[in-house]
Amino acid sequence: MENAKIGTKCVQGGYQAGNGEPRQVPIIQSTTFKYATGDAMGKLFDLEASGYFYSRLQNPTCDTIAAKIAELEGGTAAMLTSSGQAANFFATFNICGCGDHIVASSAIYGGTYNLLAVTMKRMGIDVTFVAPDCTEDKLNAAFKPETKLVFGETIANPALNVLDIEKFANAAHAHGVPLIVDNTFPTSVNCNPFKWGADIVTHSTTKYMDGHGSAVGGAIVDSGKFDWTKYADKYPGLCTPDESYHGVTYTERFGLGGAFITKATVQLMRDLGSVQSPFSAYLLNLGLESLHVRMKKHCENGLAVAKYLENHEKIAWVNYPGLESSKDYALAQKYMPNGTCGVVSFGVKGGREAAGAFMENLKIVAIETHVADARSCCLHPATTTHRQMNDEELEAAGVSPDLVRLSCGLEDAEDLIADIEQALSQI
Repeated sequence: MENAKIGTKCVQGGYQAGNGEPRQVPIIQSTTFKYATGDAMGKLFDLEASGYFYSRLQNPTCDTIAAKIAELEGGTAAMLTSSGQAANFFATFNICGCGDHIVASSAIYGGTYNLLAVTMKRMGIDVTFVAPDCTEDKLNAAFKPETKLVFGETIANPALNVLDIEKFANAAHAHGVPLIVDNTFPTSVNCNPFKWGADIVTHSTTKYMDGHGSAVGGAIVDSGKFDWTKYADKYPGLCTPDESYHGVTYTERFGLGGAFITKATVQLMRDLGSVQSPFSAYLLNLGLESLHVRMKKHCENGLAVAKYLENHEKIAWVNYPGLESSKDYALAQKYMPNGTCGVVSFGVKGGREAAGAFMENLKIVAIETHVADARSCCLHPATTTHRQMNDEELEAAGVSPDLVRLSCGLEDAEDLIADIEQALSQI
């Protein structure tokens, strides 16, 4: 599958049925696994053998789907988590601890902003937020001796800023730390962050990867390219013996291609238990099989709606990376030449009240705390997903009071535009 096109990997990656075996990925809905001897199981606990003993750590169904996502991203190892939020927490906490520091783009999902700025701060981890379009000098100035990673979103939710992956990767590597990129909105189909220097990719698989709003989940993929051993003093958790596993050193035992994901699995998943269920992984795989087809339609609908809104007298502004008028159009063409996503952000003239009235008059598009699935939906982020932010934080995140986030599903674009038109006519 290594040289296969992205569509073939979506359909057949991660799992190849043997003679007489199930054509569909089996659901191994079991908490535990039987062994003939205690010694055989003991080798699993000591990380001396591969296999399964308890589904809180690993499960065959989950590992199969994780392997598919690793293929899609071009990574060396991957793991599934219970949600995208869990994926971002595990990916950062796997190499950060009390006294450490993170540099992050300010234009990120509100829940992730709160995770970094509030929850992880209570754990003794500090963060400096920088504008995604900041100068290289300002970006480099954000680093400290205790900085352990840089974090950003390929396409910010909901501001839709496009991250200059190469710029952020170069800065991260110049300071000896990895770049972690949340690739949820464009997915592996439209963007490959590893190509541009990212080291670790996360996903909320709840969104386009699942595609049908059927199961919450997340994923972490390691490129296997960041040399932890070069900065062993900075990353002792990966490069020095782990006494909780009889002194195993992850980079020595599992190499650069497996150390990060193995540690996240046997430490964080073991202790925190944010596991994805085998059935949710099965549903995720059904979505992945059509991801390459669906993303084209989502992007077509997003662009059509964005062009319509751009010329409407009741719309104050429109932000969609696929529009030539977008300030991030050049970056979108560089990193995502085949399309970005189906999400459009725009402002309704009249501000917050007008935005609320517009959404309430929609008939096909539903108001939901969700985004990026087969059915179109919308949200007012300032009063929902980003509600905990103050005005200054909202401005830094690119979330204005009049911003409406509209996720274009797989309906006919003409019907979506007609629904938007009738809703706007009632304001």
